[in-house]
Amino acid sequence: MTAPSHARLPVPPWALAVTAMLSVQLGSALSVHLIGAVGAAGTAWLRLTAGALIILVLARPPLRQIRRRDAPALLGLGVTTGLITTCFLAAIERIPLGTAVAVEFLGPLTVAAVRSHSRRALAWPALALAGVVLLTQPWRGEANPAGLGFAALAAIGWGTYILLTQRVGDRFGGIGGLTITIPVAALTAAVGGIPQAAGHLTAGIVATATGLAVLLPVLPFACEMVALRHMTPAAFGTLMALEPAIGTTLGLLVLGQTPAPAQLLGITLVVLAGAAAQRDGRRSPPGGRSEPAQTGMEILG
Repeated sequence: MTAPSHARLPVPPWALAVTAMLSVQLGSALSVHLIGAVGAAGTAWLRLTAGALIILVLARPPLRQIRRRDAPALLGLGVTTGLITTCFLAAIERIPLGTAVAVEFLGPLTVAAVRSHSRRALAWPALALAGVVLLTQPWRGEANPAGLGFAALAAIGWGTYILLTQRVGDRFGGIGGLTITIPVAALTAAVGGIPQAAGHLTAGIVATATGLAVLLPVLPFACEMVALRHMTPAAFGTLMALEPAIGTTLGLLVLGQTPAPAQLLGITLVVLAGAAAQRDGRRSPPGGRSEPAQTGMEILG
């Protein structure tokens, strides 16, 4: 069995990562009202179940390609995805979207710092961390321990998710890996989701959850799976610094959560860190032969 091809993409991998982040945060912002109807766990279960059905319609599970050594990564990624989704939705039920995303970003930030191979690369996570502090502003207002705790659990899961997604993406081409991991994620979320959503389901709620499933998990997870075949974990993790800025912006536009001036400065810092990280973000294919670094214009042109 040959490894999945690492052919050049028609768009730069960092653009896929940014598309995934936009989809995740828009889906999260639009999920707030659904959370009010069926709870955070119920929303996670409905979205992941709908997402699993959509993905299974689009692609068949590569069951014949699965080897015994693939099982830990596939099952681990599925369980991690289910836990991340549930914990993050529980966080935004209690704290502002931008704050939850900023805390969750500490997971990818840790991956970026640990996996970096140069001192210069460590400067970008440090800059992003400064922006995260300004975004969260822990010195202002009353903290919600439960909300911050759920966001912290999502952060731990998100760091694990990056590493497992890269392993699964290297092993299975296209969205083949998602046809296994998303159903596993749905089963994981069902443990708390079914009891919470039971008795509250209507045709409208199911339709809403199905629409939101396209924004999260279908589109972003597919984009991330492809992006992580062409990026290092360090570059991808630091590029995720854009997510607090995106979450804060969509929190303002969709939920009316207005950021303070210090938070706007934090947005600027994380955007700068994310933009700098993608410059050296090309990943060598599994065969060991590295591709020359290219800009988005070179790939598109």
